[in-house]
Amino acid sequence: ALGSVSLSDGKLKMVTPFWTVVPTGLTWSADDLRLVYSRLNGTVQRFNGTDSTKVLGEVSVANGSEKLLGLEGFYPAVSSKGDKLAYATQSVTTNLWRRDLLHPKAPAVELISSSRPQYDAQYSPDGRHIAFDSLRSGVQTVWISDEDGGNLAQISDPGYVSGSPQWSPDGKKIAFDSLRRNRWEIYVADAAGGKPEKLVTNISSIIRPSWSRDGKWIYFVANEPVNHGIYRCPASGGDATIVWKAIHATNPQESFDGKTVYFVAATTLKTVALQAQPGTETEVDPSLRIPEPQYWALSPRGIYFVPAEAPDSVRYFEFASRRIRTVFAADRQLGLGLSVSPDGRYLASSAEDNTVRVWHLETGYQVIRL
Repeated sequence: ALGSVSLSDGKLKMVTPFWTVVPTGLTWSADDLRLVYSRLNGTVQRFNGTDSTKVLGEVSVANGSEKLLGLEGFYPAVSSKGDKLAYATQSVTTNLWRRDLLHPKAPAVELISSSRPQYDAQYSPDGRHIAFDSLRSGVQTVWISDEDGGNLAQISDPGYVSGSPQWSPDGKKIAFDSLRRNRWEIYVADAAGGKPEKLVTNISSIIRPSWSRDGKWIYFVANEPVNHGIYRCPASGGDATIVWKAIHATNPQESFDGKTVYFVAATTLKTVALQAQPGTETEVDPSLRIPEPQYWALSPRGIYFVPAEAPDSVRYFEFASRRIRTVFAADRQLGLGLSVSPDGRYLASSAEDNTVRVWHLETGYQVIRL
């Protein structure tokens, strides 16, 4: 929250609440009637994975009324006359790319481009479509497209921060998480269109959905201090049962034989047997470490992952031989999310272009250009 303190009596007053995190920059207007701030917009923070888009706004100290300035930036500073605003802004272009696994040394092909960040691409079960997160509308929402990036369509509700799309096994539905009423919830949308429906269960704050191989269950992470862990509930909704209770366990994915669940704990990829007693958590491999929870993809015969010690590359862990090999070295910085096409031919990922710091001009403020 933003607040102020009276110098005469020392009393605190809340100006406006913030449900995200502390502002990334705060300054007084020249007349001392408003506060100019920077805050995260459309923030998705799931443990280590974050989107850091920041917007500038101002709030009245007297009544708490807010107004966004229509600018992305941080660390604002207002001149003494009040007619100039200086601030920093960071432009990062993150697009979706495809790598041919039969020819891994060939350059990656750009699938879906935008002037805003996008990531977490997921192939549909038939390989003909891709679901992904994008900030192209100004707020992170879930979109789908054809496999070549054509026929873009937004499937999550506009205006709500949403992400982590996962296809049902039959390819007819997509589950995703969405921030509503200051807490995370999971929604299920028809891939063909229509209003998403909330997944109703007995856990109040849930993120990172995924489907069981038979489509009967939806796994998720309980984003609560007390009930934290991996759960699953019927795909149609209902009470959830715990799969594994652990702090910071995330990204559950059921094995292709339906017997175990893979998940990430810190930088470690682990499994837990669905029918076993507590205490059967197992590391996939001691040498397999990933820098972010979304940096891995399960395939029938192994796991593609970005290694923590070499985040500019993709490696493959083969189940049968338990060997790890390097698939390719990336020609650009990899972003969040990996997905293998159903035929095993392609690997979709996000990748960042160069970061540029610029200064902008906004009507009503003369912005200093450095």
